[in-house]
Amino acid sequence: MSATRLPGTPRLLRALNDRAALELLLEQGPLTRARLGELTGLSKVTASQLVERLEERGLVTRVGEQAGGRGPNAQLYAVRPGSAYVVGVDVGAERVVAACADITGATAGRVELSTRDTDDPVGVVHNAVVQAASSAGAELAAVRRVVLGTPGLVDPGTGDITFAFNLPRWHRGLLAALREDLATPVVFENDVNLAAVAEAQSGAARQLHDFVLVWVGAGIGLAIVLGGRLHHGSTGAAGEIGYLPVPGAPIPRDVSRRAKPAFQRLAGADAVLAVAREHGFAADDAAEAVRAAVKDEVAGGPLLDELARRLALGVASTCVVLDPPLVVLAGEVGHAGGAALADRVQREVAAITLVQPRVVPTGLTEEPVLHGALRTALDAVRDDLFGSTVS
Repeated sequence: MSATRLPGTPRLLRALNDRAALELLLEQGPLTRARLGELTGLSKVTASQLVERLEERGLVTRVGEQAGGRGPNAQLYAVRPGSAYVVGVDVGAERVVAACADITGATAGRVELSTRDTDDPVGVVHNAVVQAASSAGAELAAVRRVVLGTPGLVDPGTGDITFAFNLPRWHRGLLAALREDLATPVVFENDVNLAAVAEAQSGAARQLHDFVLVWVGAGIGLAIVLGGRLHHGSTGAAGEIGYLPVPGAPIPRDVSRRAKPAFQRLAGADAVLAVAREHGFAADDAAEAVRAAVKDEVAGGPLLDELARRLALGVASTCVVLDPPLVVLAGEVGHAGGAALADRVQREVAAITLVQPRVVPTGLTEEPVLHGALRTALDAVRDDLFGSTVS
């Protein structure tokens, strides 16, 4: 019997080599053909063919020369930034922030628009995406993916928004309308999940494959990362810990009537403000009150203790099910509380459960949802672009 031939094997090997080279160029900057060959284990001839192939496809470009010994200088190559663009969008109740990045990850354009005076979400997103791309010097046709971070539930099956408490005009059917309007792939993702993506890339959860992120702000949310992947649940509701039935707050029987759920009532921004006032820290917003308590170590201690006890109810409920090694406190209140609040939550969780996760404050200070949206878009576009380099 003759040996079975695997069709397309040389093509697959070329594609794998091309992708490896492109990722090396992104990670290590401009490289010569010889250096690419060394790093990929390819011969000089194969490495040269690889670079020529990527040059022809517009994915890499010459960016300079490297002086050597005898003979001509070696050409330096880098990924061509303009080969593709992505746009990330952070959607809030009162504003939309969009940023455009090229395929290297460099953010080149940003725009912020108010949503207060409009009931047209398609128009708002269209303007934000177009203006962000324009400010980056990119044509809309060059934008390969748009990722929008929104509060609420995203259906894992359809990708559409199914429930957004503070975005009443965002509804099923919006995803299709945006895709038709922008003529490019558009993806919705929960905003807290995107914050976790950013945290894993460049925050407190770097190099971890398992962790949870608890968002403490106007709302309470949770992102679950298992095996390096976000866990969404069967309906997209994984992480909606605001609805945890916890002691100390009434439990609504019908969430569709917009009643605040139990854990949200106990530890959301409104509750934080109320507790802060009781402890003598009156402020305009919850994060401001918590920052004042952290600054005043003596008088602020009891307030932080109370907040930690409340937050620990939700964190402990999560951790006894998932048993993660790390819990990241994020959101406006989580960031404001810093290590002073995180340490207290860690001690309280260990005191009331059998698990003892490390609890740390977020390592990100600016726009984690937006950065997570850009990273999610870039990962997808690189998979598409780098995985199809050989025709």
